[in-house]
Amino acid sequence: MRKAKPKKRVILPDPVFGDQKVSKFVNHLMFDGKKSISYKIFYEALDIVKSKTEKEEKAPLEIWKQALDNITPLVEVKSRRVGGATFQVPTEIRVDRKESVSMKNMIAYARKRGGKTMADKLAAEIVDAYNNQGGAYKRKEDMHRMAEANRAFAHFRF
Repeated sequence: MRKAKPKKRVILPDPVFGDQKVSKFVNHLMFDGKKSISYKIFYEALDIVKSKTEKEEKAPLEIWKQALDNITPLVEVKSRRVGGATFQVPTEIRVDRKESVSMKNMIAYARKRGGKTMADKLAAEIVDAYNNQGGAYKRKEDMHRMAEANRAFAHFRF
C-alpha cells in the first residue's frame, strides 16, 4: 500500500451506561447528525425492553448485548472473479466488522417493522433477537446458510 492506514477514531462512551458499544450503536442509529434524538430513541427502547421482559432477571442493557451476540454473523460470502466465473467465497469476518454488521442489521430490520415509534420498533427487534427470532436473526441464519452452501469455494479465499 502506498498510503499509511488511517488512524482509528476514538469513540467516547455513552453518558448513561458508560459503554462504548452503546455509543457505536447510537452512531449507526443516527440520522442527519442528530445524536441526542438517537440517544433518546435508544434509551426509550431499553425502557420498553425492561417492561416487556420483567420476568427476566437481566438488566435491559445485558438483554441488548445478548441480542446483539445472537445476531452477530461469524462468516459471510464475498464475490470473487476467477477466470470468467464469479464465485461466492465464504470468509470469516473481522471482529470490528462483526459488531458493525450486527448493529446495522438490527437497526435496518427495526426500521422495516410496523410500530408507532422507532423506540417501539427497536425494542421489539431487541426482544426478538434476544429470543433468537426476528428479521435480523433470520438474516444471520441466511448468511451462514449461504456460506455453508458455498463451502466448496473456500480455497479461493483472498
